[in-house]
Amino acid sequence: MIAEIIAVGTELLMGQIANTNAQFLSRRLNDLGISVYYHSVVGDNPKRLEDSLKIALERANLIITTGGLGPTQDDITKETIASALGLKLVLHEETHKNIRCFFERRNRKMQKNNEKQAYLPENGILIPNNQGTAPGCIVETDNKIIVMLPGPPKELIPMFEETVFPYFSKKTGQIIGSRLLKVFGIGESEMEMRIADILESQTNPTIAPYVQDGEIVIRVTARCHDEAEAEKMIMPVIEKIKARLGDLIYAYNGENMEEVVVELLKQKGVSLSVAESCTGGMLSARIINVPGASDIFERGYITYSNYAKIEELGVSKDTLKKYGAVSSQTAVEMVEGLVKKTGTRAGISITGIAGPGGGTEEKPVGLVFIALYIDGKVECREFNLMGDRHRIRNVASLNALNMLRKKLIELQ
Repeated sequence: MIAEIIAVGTELLMGQIANTNAQFLSRRLNDLGISVYYHSVVGDNPKRLEDSLKIALERANLIITTGGLGPTQDDITKETIASALGLKLVLHEETHKNIRCFFERRNRKMQKNNEKQAYLPENGILIPNNQGTAPGCIVETDNKIIVMLPGPPKELIPMFEETVFPYFSKKTGQIIGSRLLKVFGIGESEMEMRIADILESQTNPTIAPYVQDGEIVIRVTARCHDEAEAEKMIMPVIEKIKARLGDLIYAYNGENMEEVVVELLKQKGVSLSVAESCTGGMLSARIINVPGASDIFERGYITYSNYAKIEELGVSKDTLKKYGAVSSQTAVEMVEGLVKKTGTRAGISITGIAGPGGGTEEKPVGLVFIALYIDGKVECREFNLMGDRHRIRNVASLNALNMLRKKLIELQ
């Protein structure tokens, strides 16, 4: 089955919001074994939407539209599609009642224009919306399937998972099961060389490596009939990759680095504090984004200036004068002062030059020192990172977490 996703909304064309719905839908349709060949974006204009629909019907079996199901005049998706297909819009009594109850529960009056949301193309299959007032609809016509979903992701995602995914699972009779391996601490080319023969011999499951935000993701995918069969097919491939990459793989189910590290800290009973200079709080933010991080994270300092390093962490003025703020000596004194002040079993300090200015021949942009303290032992590493300011800060924080991850694995 070939699919096309049509996103409806002038705000998308103007760049006011990102089209994250297309990303989500493409991924989940792939899980169903449905091939997404085309993405289209069209504004809130009936003629242009009808033209886009006609093109899609010529080249795809399945069309999914997102957006344009609201109560206002520029919400024209349902009306335009019904007109193009020669279908009447009929009042769906249960939906009308649900919309009225939606407003009553919120002590608000249902407006006249909300009634239009209760009209569906004749013989359409309702997609309930438990998060809002705009229901979706599935229309089957001339061996084509058109699915209409609202634009807000908080509505679209549960509607797809609860109604659309099961609907297509029955039709395709197969699923695509996949596992996401996360790899850090090796370049993409070297990683591919290590598993080159596995990549060359792939059939089903397939293996797809790609770079994402400073790390490598390896997607292992199997086309089969159910999740249990997929797991049986995928696991031997993962074991082969693991034998080549070892602890460079930090996750096997798509977890991010901070999730893995927070879980390890909990398992080992290790408390953590951090001191950041060039990353400016990015490391702390990653950690506290993980639910339950309060169990292990004590506090974080952003000591951006030399004065802050002296005042908050007790870094020596002589050290700063002799070696500079960006040095292994300063990083070590930062982390030692940090754990002395906080009393945590583990501490991390980061200092470096994120750029674009501030670098010299001796200390170029991208030079970063990370010091890690655990149970009285300190390790400091030097990194020479490439990229813009955001990438340097991002990869520096990833390296800090990765250093901690490896030490935690070694702890008894």
